[in-house]
Amino acid sequence: MSASTDTVTVRFTAPAETVGDTRLVRLPADASRALPSRGQVAVTGSLDGEPFATVVEPDGRRGHWVRLDPGSAAPGDTVELELVVAEEWPEPDVPEDLAEALAAAPEHIREVWDDITPMARWEWVRWVGATRSAETRAKRVGVSIDKIDHGKRRPCCFDLSSCTDPDVARSGKLPDPS
Repeated sequence: MSASTDTVTVRFTAPAETVGDTRLVRLPADASRALPSRGQVAVTGSLDGEPFATVVEPDGRRGHWVRLDPGSAAPGDTVELELVVAEEWPEPDVPEDLAEALAAAPEHIREVWDDITPMARWEWVRWVGATRSAETRAKRVGVSIDKIDHGKRRPCCFDLSSCTDPDVARSGKLPDPS
């Protein structure tokens, strides 16, 4: 691992695994500690020498994991990763329900959405998606629009370190390796 005052670069090898339908690699503890946040971190880097850009996910245990493309490594394969903390966040994929609510919202709400940082948009997207319940999700879409309407630029009191993909995590925590 190496770090400078300008850029954080993390290098490690780790086994690929599958949790549910998701292929991933857990970062070793020292690699996670080198990152600037316990929550999501935008990175560029390489996987076995192939470049990629992604957002590293929190595991709910003060660590992180990286989603792999389905064909990139089989479970149990050891992969070599280099992660460089990105200066700029990529735009999130806004889910259809939130995108429709934003499109239907008054112009000033869309202007706030366009004005907030990509990182803040990632936080809204993650907060809306951090539930398996369709009822809770629909409520969160409505609450998002209301909060933005009332000047909130980020979902309030949102614990980024334990908010990971609900299709992978249980109660905000990535399951222990099998």
